[in-house]
Amino acid sequence: MSVEHQPFPGSAGGKAGTPWTRGRVLASLAVLVAGLLMFHDAVPNAVGNLGSLLETFLPWVGLAVPLLGVLALLRRSALAAVALLLPVTVWAALFGGRLPPAERGAAHDLTVSQLTVLQLTVLQHNVADDNPDPAGTARALAGAGADLVALEEVTPEALPVYGAALAPDHPHRAVVGTVGLWSRYPLTDSRPVDIRPKDIEGDWSRGLRATARTPYGDVAVYVAHLPSLRVRLPDGFGSGRRDESAVALGGAIAAERLERVILLGDFNGTLDDRGLAPLTSRLIPARDGFDFSWPVAFPVARIDHVMTRAATPVSTWTLPATGSDHLPIAARIKL
Repeated sequence: MSVEHQPFPGSAGGKAGTPWTRGRVLASLAVLVAGLLMFHDAVPNAVGNLGSLLETFLPWVGLAVPLLGVLALLRRSALAAVALLLPVTVWAALFGGRLPPAERGAAHDLTVSQLTVLQLTVLQHNVADDNPDPAGTARALAGAGADLVALEEVTPEALPVYGAALAPDHPHRAVVGTVGLWSRYPLTDSRPVDIRPKDIEGDWSRGLRATARTPYGDVAVYVAHLPSLRVRLPDGFGSGRRDESAVALGGAIAAERLERVILLGDFNGTLDDRGLAPLTSRLIPARDGFDFSWPVAFPVARIDHVMTRAATPVSTWTLPATGSDHLPIAARIKL
């Protein structure tokens, strides 16, 4: 007696496994990726601050698309291929404007007519307290041509090195704790800004405010270094201290009496991270492309920022690596 074996429904030999019925799981994953991109602010922070963790690396969620695309080809699934159009469209809507144009490499080379419009060039850099070459870093920053230079993680030992290199073109300075501001123009009313989280004790000062007396009028300049983040069990994405400092800094800026404000610093967060909402809701970020600034070996996030109030960031770019684990960030600002 012979037995005829029928192909399993949905297998390669089954009629049910058509290109429009195969790959339902892949199609569902494509919809999930699109949902995470579009509704990232709906992901709660109640468990391990997963929402902020997702937003820190939000552009990189798009890497799931080519992976799912390869799997869709292997599965020969037209359904999954069509479903992938959804996350592609959402990613393009969110981040397509940040993709650099071909000529962007020379975006900070200005014409004479542009120079009549742009007012200030500012530079922001976390120089790293373990920087093996502060002298080389100082020379690079001094030669960048900025009007204002803001530094974080300046140790007492390295402070004279940065001061000596920057002083010729930036004779005015204000230093509070581990943050400092060097200026081409006079600085007045320099004072600390209290952004210390409540559970931190001891000597911890990472915020300052000064008035820069520029030829275009007075500008309140803030320099801040928000607390670092940690990813560990069972806490998850530890951004509580950073978020608390952001609230304090946002309150200080809200109370600022001068109309024009420039904020420079290492905020240990991206512009998509809801933890920086106390700042991004009050200020205009300098954003031009992705310009990831950390870590220097393979930058994956822009956590160093320039923000303004009653002034317009015109362009921003990263500078070559120094001895720090961050890249320097520069911006031009129209007052």
